[in-house]
Amino acid sequence: MNGHAAPAIYIQLKNRITVPKGKGVTLRDIATLIVAPEWEQPLYSILLLEPKQSDGNLILIDLMMVIPRIQELLPQAEIEAIGEGRTIVQIEGPAGARKPSMALFVLVWLLLFFGSALTIMNFHADVSMQEVQIRIVEMITGHRDEHPYVFQVAYSLGIGFGMVIFFNHLFKKKWNEEPTPLEVEMFLYQKNIDHYVVNEEYSKMKRQGQGPAGKPEG
Repeated sequence: MNGHAAPAIYIQLKNRITVPKGKGVTLRDIATLIVAPEWEQPLYSILLLEPKQSDGNLILIDLMMVIPRIQELLPQAEIEAIGEGRTIVQIEGPAGARKPSMALFVLVWLLLFFGSALTIMNFHADVSMQEVQIRIVEMITGHRDEHPYVFQVAYSLGIGFGMVIFFNHLFKKKWNEEPTPLEVEMFLYQKNIDHYVVNEEYSKMKRQGQGPAGKPEG
């Protein structure tokens, strides 16, 4: 073999990336390469796409678009794909364009707080929790107390402590490295969204007679 032998390129596309509005998408943005060092910079600098307003804020790029661009630079390259063969590109506005609203945060927090409180109270009313607590105190102490406040306070604190243990999270503190149930649900939710976006983008391309990222077929 000599110095002109075709290089081997191993490419792994990222699942989802975010780029600012107006910035072109390069191979460096969407992929990780294993290739001879002298080819890293030229390959990573390949411009794949310059998003337009008509493209929306979600764009699908897959290997059917990436491989021809690589072959323009290295026609004889041997390309091996690793993992998923597509990347979802999310276009975001300029940094700082969207400032969080404190009023909206407080409103959502209040809705969640009172909504959760009402849900718990309605559940307790449905199962006659007060009568159950009175009966438990009567069994423990031997006399009936219509208002077992000590037991109810301890029970309420136990609910809060149990939720902290269940969700494995208190503010920014985690008890261990295991994902919380909320993190797992958010991961599955994001995965389902990505799957839906991929299917929708492929369907749109098929209807328009285009390849990935708007490249005409044929």
